[in-house]
Amino acid sequence: MSRMSVVTGPMRLPFVVLAPICVFLGIATAYSAGADFPVLQAILAVFGGIFAHISVNAFNEYADFWSGLDFKTTKTPFSGGSGTLPENPEEYGSALFIAWLSFSLTVGIGIYFIWLRGWILVPLGVVGAVMVLGYSKWFTKNPLLCLISPGIGFGTIMVIGTHVVLAGSYSVSAMVASLVPFFLVSNLLLLNQFPDMEADREVGRRHYPTLIGRPKSAWLYISFLALAYLAIIGGVVFFVFPMWALLGLLTVPLAVAAGRGAVKFADDTKAIVPYLIMNVLINLLTPLLMAVGIFIAK
Repeated sequence: MSRMSVVTGPMRLPFVVLAPICVFLGIATAYSAGADFPVLQAILAVFGGIFAHISVNAFNEYADFWSGLDFKTTKTPFSGGSGTLPENPEEYGSALFIAWLSFSLTVGIGIYFIWLRGWILVPLGVVGAVMVLGYSKWFTKNPLLCLISPGIGFGTIMVIGTHVVLAGSYSVSAMVASLVPFFLVSNLLLLNQFPDMEADREVGRRHYPTLIGRPKSAWLYISFLALAYLAIIGGVVFFVFPMWALLGLLTVPLAVAAGRGAVKFADDTKAIVPYLIMNVLINLLTPLLMAVGIFIAK
């Protein structure tokens, strides 16, 4: 590995694109609500989301290295860690430094927005900080928290937080919009846990695949997919979103295929990989298309 690869590996940069997309959805709901905000504030919100995502990734890489999990997993393109620290164990300090630096930058941006908008942002900021610091150390040992904490981070915190930062108030549209990445990102981590189930169990991680098995967890995955799309449909039916938000439904065929694959190949680590790819595409495209639709309608 090059020095640059060693430094950036724990950041898992190819996956960080999810954060700006979730922030973009919050920008869209704020724009739709008529908020008048400088572009620089929106850009700063995007960087806040990126730094938060990098921080939780680096903390997770560090934790998985020290627990021994990275040495036990069967690596896939979307699970099992980056492999950076097992190949370069002397760099564990760099990973921890990146984690804390990114966290500090996130907190700094959050403090600026609290100064700008007031104490209304404090609850979201506190919960967001707890999500980043607590996921790898504590939440992965509780099946329910392990399931929903990614969705809270990328849905509740990023979407609603961005809306409040830019619009200065909470709104029903942001809250309903946040449900889409809430269910999808929770699902992203859920399906990625399938290949790692045995290794996770050995190091004390407790999530639904280790608790109820992969086949039953596949049906939980399908349920969360359905709830994400129902949030979009419900938002349009009850006039929370414009009709154009239904662009988010264009990923339904991918979701149907991913759901079928999750059920059929729940216990087949190699065969499930194409459906992990589909799951990533669903996570990226659904909120992006939804946000584009909201912008078009405005």
